[in-house]
Amino acid sequence: MSLQPEEMRIGMRVKHPQAGIGIVRSIGENVAEIRFDEGTRRISPQTSELEIVDDVPSVAVGEEGSASVPVDQIIRDTVDEVLAGLNIEQETRVFDGLAARWKAGKLVLHPADSNQQSKEVDIETFFHKIVMMRNNLRTLEQKVNTNTTLSEGEKFELQQYITRCYGSMTTFNVLFHSKEDQFRSKS
Repeated sequence: MSLQPEEMRIGMRVKHPQAGIGIVRSIGENVAEIRFDEGTRRISPQTSELEIVDDVPSVAVGEEGSASVPVDQIIRDTVDEVLAGLNIEQETRVFDGLAARWKAGKLVLHPADSNQQSKEVDIETFFHKIVMMRNNLRTLEQKVNTNTTLSEGEKFELQQYITRCYGSMTTFNVLFHSKEDQFRSKS
């Protein structure tokens, strides 16, 4: 059975019949770049008999890598420790801001070419990325406004770009539960 590029993602562990276990570094339309112990190879997933080893990237921990911990768990634990160390209360989960009708939903992208596979993404994952963009835009806006080295004209010009970004993101307002969390282009 051949592995399709659409089934792969960066960081995924795969097994090659000759090269052994490797980690996907990049994925193209017909070729994937995979790092194996002996080096990086460019391989066509469809013709190389690649197999998914596991779909959860993990990190070897413990004495001589005797245990494996999922990367997302390490990141979550690290963020929790940093926030606790800084005495910052964690907000409720980002998904609480998602409108009820979208919870547990899927975003499905269908390519025009019916020979290509559709892509499904959990709506919570997509929503999280939208919220992160909103938060990063707000941070950028604050940094521009408080910057002491930019002239007022430069600040105004950068502010216009930020406003246009907010305007472009209003398409995703339908996802938000609360109107005050939505994107607004500031006129």
